[in-house]
Amino acid sequence: MGLFVPLDRARRAEAASALGSLERGMEILLCLAAGMRPMNLTQVHRSTGFSKTTTHRLLGTLQRRGLVTRTGGDYTVGGRLADLVAPRGWAVQGRRLPGSRRAVLPHLLQLYEVTRQTVNLAVPDGSEVAYVERLYGHNRVKSPSDGVDRAPLHCTATGKVLLAYDAGLRAAFLAAPAPRRMTGRTVTAPVALERELAAVRGEGVGYSREEFAEGVCCVAAPVFGPDGGVCMAVAVAAPVGAAALPRLGAAVRRTAHQITGALLL
Repeated sequence: MGLFVPLDRARRAEAASALGSLERGMEILLCLAAGMRPMNLTQVHRSTGFSKTTTHRLLGTLQRRGLVTRTGGDYTVGGRLADLVAPRGWAVQGRRLPGSRRAVLPHLLQLYEVTRQTVNLAVPDGSEVAYVERLYGHNRVKSPSDGVDRAPLHCTATGKVLLAYDAGLRAAFLAAPAPRRMTGRTVTAPVALERELAAVRGEGVGYSREEFAEGVCCVAAPVFGPDGGVCMAVAVAAPVGAAALPRLGAAVRRTAHQITGALLL
């Protein structure tokens, strides 16, 4: 007696086997984008009808190309793909905030007018922050993030803010191998980093004092989405000594509160 296979599952398997690698990769991207939330390997495998081995291999390829981001055991649409549709809104951990760019940009411009320093807006992307908007000041100092618009979580003000307010992101980061030391001031010890993240939550702002790039200091504050969770971090970066960090911190925190309110409308 033959093994019974449900008709819809059999049809999906038959269709899946007829697809080439490129088409299968596109199917996985469409699957992740349609869900608008993180999915694990089993969920993607069941949704696409591909074998687990094929699904795992293609997810790995898409991740290496920056089209898929993996956090723990979950996969989301990656930052490079999200960048293509940024004018409509930004993707945060695989979930898009429609109309967010239109609501946020006026506040970023106002922050630039107040500080005259480089203004950054960042979202989490795996073990990094992805800068989705940047307004450059005239006196900016060169940074390793130039041209790639990405930076590590642990040594940037925006990254510290996202780690401080997102327990899941923090747990995944601390469970990963020790982070890279970027400068002599980079904090890499887990205990020291945890202590600094607690200070971020207490003060409502995060700082990076030449921890990512020599000669650059930065201050950031969290932006919260409609669900109440942190979704972005807004920051101002300046050459060391160009501006008082407490004054910048007050301006950044005020802007973050304004953006949070705008996202609720």
